[in-house]
Amino acid sequence: MTDAKKPERKPDRGQLHIDEQECKGCGLCIEACPPRVIGVSERLNHYGYRTAVYAGAGCTGCGICFMVCPEPGAITVYRLVSAHEVELPTAKAAVEGVTECASN
Repeated sequence: MTDAKKPERKPDRGQLHIDEQECKGCGLCIEACPPRVIGVSERLNHYGYRTAVYAGAGCTGCGICFMVCPEPGAITVYRLVSAHEVELPTAKAAVEGVTECASN
């Protein structure tokens, strides 16, 4: 019997925040998410909707969920950028981690 190695998980390239109080549970972001890291919550928000929830890992930072969301302010996508992608040397130390944001 051989030991099959599991492929190493790629580091996240983005971080997703879904405001459960703004989400109306339409499901467009869930269907549009390429890595399938958005699901439906078991809880209801104050409008009585089952909202979208982020799985917590696997976001690519593509922003497609943000683009399809009809509710302003419900989804914010943070694209994680490494220091070598930043052009200004003085900005390198300040921008490690989250630097770009897409928000309705």
